[in-house]
Amino acid sequence: MLRVGLTGGIGAGKSAVAKRLVAQGAVLIDSDVLAREVVAVGTPGLAAIVEAFGAGILTAGGELDRPALGAKVFGDDEARHRLEKIIHPRVRDRAVELTRAAAPDAIVVNDVPLLVETGQAPSYHLVLVVDAERDLRIRRLEETRGMTADQAAARIAAQADDGQRRAAADVLLANNGTLDELHAQVDVLVRDRLRPFEEHLRLGTAARVGPELRIVDPDPTWPEQAARLIARIRYATGDGAAVAHIGSTAVPGLPAKDIIDLMLAVRTLDEADALAERLGRAGFPRQPGSGGTTRAACPARPGRSGCTAPPTPAGRSTCTFA
Repeated sequence: MLRVGLTGGIGAGKSAVAKRLVAQGAVLIDSDVLAREVVAVGTPGLAAIVEAFGAGILTAGGELDRPALGAKVFGDDEARHRLEKIIHPRVRDRAVELTRAAAPDAIVVNDVPLLVETGQAPSYHLVLVVDAERDLRIRRLEETRGMTADQAAARIAAQADDGQRRAAADVLLANNGTLDELHAQVDVLVRDRLRPFEEHLRLGTAARVGPELRIVDPDPTWPEQAARLIARIRYATGDGAAVAHIGSTAVPGLPAKDIIDLMLAVRTLDEADALAERLGRAGFPRQPGSGGTTRAACPARPGRSGCTAPPTPAGRSTCTFA
């Protein structure tokens, strides 16, 4: 089972991407839907909100009055954090239940508007971010949600900035064109990355490393790629895991082979063996290596040789653990 985290700023087109992924066979878990479900009438979530904010946030019928609640938390960071502590854990627990119910070969897409803000990126095999130009997002919010330009700008400013989301993205979909153009990007993504990634993950295998290694110009995103991988490894093995970005791509400004090398330090070979299963579930299947090392497929850039999906001409990515 492949778990994909889907996010994007308000007005970027995340919902359109989610619908297309479902049309391509993905299982969608929508956090907005779950957020409503966990505070429905009679739920412990609604009771907790009433206790925190008072009965004034209920309608005459006993349902959550969202505009009234929004008025209490918008612009008040303390109140917003109090609300998030009630809703977010319940949404995550429900998402786990739905994920476990999916088929073993499913591509499970978690639509999480605040994925970056809540630090959930390392829990997914791959993070997909939908991006669009700010002015275009404002115009969409004016046209589709009846917001004023100032209201739309305020909603955008309340979320993570574009740089934070891009840093968390394994895949960045630019949605500045037509719906057909967006659908075409999603279709290619499913065919060339998500389906092969799911298969390799389920079988515990990795795509073969081809012979086309070459030296490339320095890529300023190498540190971000390494950081995403390290975060996933630490999530899978424990926050205290000693993982470091090593090799040529760890040297700023140095031309290198387009490979992300990471070193996971362990005290004994038995400890390394004990981590193998957890790393495999996280998308790093174990492979025999030379010199006492283990090469593991890297989920940061699946779709390139050395990763969990078939190679493309774009380069390669692998992780080596010593």
